[in-house]
Amino acid sequence: MYIPSAHSKISVIILLVITIALFLWVQNSRVWVKEKFYDEKFHAAEITKMATDAIREYRIQQGYSFDELNDPNRSGLIGEKYSLITTDRGDLTAKLTTLNPNISAIIIEFFQKAKLKKGDVIAVNVTGSMPALNIAVLSAAKVLGLNVVLVSSVGASMFGATDPYFTWLDMEALLNNKDIIPYKSIAASLGGGRDLGRGLSKAGRDLIVEAIDRNNIELIQEKSIEKNIERKMEIFENTYNEKIVLYVNVGGGLSSLGDAVNGRLLPPGLHKHVLTRNIPKKGTMFLFAEKGVPVIHLLDVRALAEEYNLPISPVPLPEPGTGVMFLEERYNLTITAIALAILMILVVIVILFDKRQQQFKEENAI
Repeated sequence: MYIPSAHSKISVIILLVITIALFLWVQNSRVWVKEKFYDEKFHAAEITKMATDAIREYRIQQGYSFDELNDPNRSGLIGEKYSLITTDRGDLTAKLTTLNPNISAIIIEFFQKAKLKKGDVIAVNVTGSMPALNIAVLSAAKVLGLNVVLVSSVGASMFGATDPYFTWLDMEALLNNKDIIPYKSIAASLGGGRDLGRGLSKAGRDLIVEAIDRNNIELIQEKSIEKNIERKMEIFENTYNEKIVLYVNVGGGLSSLGDAVNGRLLPPGLHKHVLTRNIPKKGTMFLFAEKGVPVIHLLDVRALAEEYNLPISPVPLPEPGTGVMFLEERYNLTITAIALAILMILVVIVILFDKRQQQFKEENAI
């Protein structure tokens, strides 16, 4: 039976100590490396923050009273729970999560995965429910120099752009006037039930129409949701001579989804191919998908934030450029390779030393 000598035990202990030292050396050699498209992501986040700041300042100038319990960051992008243009239930936590300017970096990544290039035409359908996410999408489009066909529905779910005198269209106009966001809705519908404001009072519907009128935008108010969808498809497809190469849906607008249930059939993110056979009632998103156009679906904000390690309803808001979308911690490969080589050499030396010791014992025993 082989019994390790005292020298062997000492060699193993020394090897263990050196191994721990090499491990600590490698661990402490980790460096932060910029992710792909860092500059574009950072610029998009900066524009998003600039837009949020502009809206906050405007609200302050207008004497707006912030609800600091529901809008702790005083963004001005979190509206009242109930108003005359509130269309549906809304998740406050999700709305607060969209305020992070770095969410625009995710949109940049989606655009890059879709292989968009400057001058490409994309269709974007937004609602008043998540104005901060609308801004993030448009900021990313601006950075990449995309042409955007933008169509909105004005009604908003709880805690969205629910102020009838400062709707999403008014926010959009403000950002246009300040040269922060260059895109403006070409047309807008009421939103809500059937995309015709069903469930709202007549006063609420009238206020939405007034908001569309004061922003000089085409009103889409056909006799049915199907006709609204047809009209929106015409606008998307005929605004530019170039073909639409990507469709972006933000929120749960029925004219985009076709039916509220359809919004849960697709996880958030970029989908280059979408099976539409089991979608009986198709909104504009699925009609484009049927034509082979990739789509980006942005509805389940919590899932999106968790997937990309963004904080949920952060207070205070993170600064642009923070998060794993921008920087990734990696090991220094040179130091790792050197440490591995040293360890292998030492292991070989210990094995050879141990064999020689064993040989020497056997020779002396004879």
